[in-house]
Amino acid sequence: MPGLTRRRALTAAAALTAAAALTAAAATPTLFAPGASAAGHSHEGALEPFDEVYKGRRIQGRPAGMAGMGGGHHHGHGAGYAVFVDGVELHVMRNADGSWISVVSHYAPVAGPRAAARAAVDELQGAALLPFPAN
Repeated sequence: MPGLTRRRALTAAAALTAAAALTAAAATPTLFAPGASAAGHSHEGALEPFDEVYKGRRIQGRPAGMAGMGGGHHHGHGAGYAVFVDGVELHVMRNADGSWISVVSHYAPVAGPRAAARAAVDELQGAALLPFPAN
């Protein structure tokens, strides 16, 4: 029998991650219930725009179709929501459980796009956010 290969190790890790995610999803069924609000919405499906200064950085978030926020590539990942740090788009994605992640803090899900922007500012530690290239 051949030894452990990188492919087998990655396959096993993916299987364990999927099993852990399913276990966590089964343990918290309220996140999948209709009308559940992990992101602190005022009503189902709606995300409130925000524009604030957090730790000296301007963070903004609006539905992607609103004027004045520039273009961007969303492909459905951000649920039609655009987030910016100092005018540069922060790529965000909404997870199936209602939590949000960004390209900067990908492994730390948060409750909503504002929290994703704040987590990105914390993680950047003063560094500039570089534009995320579109495919």
